[in-house]
Amino acid sequence: MDPVSHTVINLIIFVLAIYVGYHVVWTVTPALHTPLMAVTNAISAIVIVGAMLAAALTTTPLGKTMGVLAVALAAVNVFGGFLVTRRMLEMFKKKDKKSAPKAEEGASK
Repeated sequence: MDPVSHTVINLIIFVLAIYVGYHVVWTVTPALHTPLMAVTNAISAIVIVGAMLAAALTTTPLGKTMGVLAVALAAVNVFGGFLVTRRMLEMFKKKDKKSAPKAEEGASK
């Protein structure tokens, strides 16, 4: 028997990953948010492909159900990421100034 259980080691790695991920995400400048969202969408797309392969290779109904659930949740993540990215990009667009109506220009002359 090992002096430290594999479950404890995995739990420690999981907690450290949450801690590091939290600090990495909250220190990102707003200018880098959009490129990071694009990378996250790409990773989620890879998760969709992996979940589809895992669901196809599984023989049990529970495995197929979990695979379909994984595909659905990753798809929601991808589409939500695209919506957030589009919204962020719209914030950086220059706004057109409304031109004054021509009638007011003639009256001021």
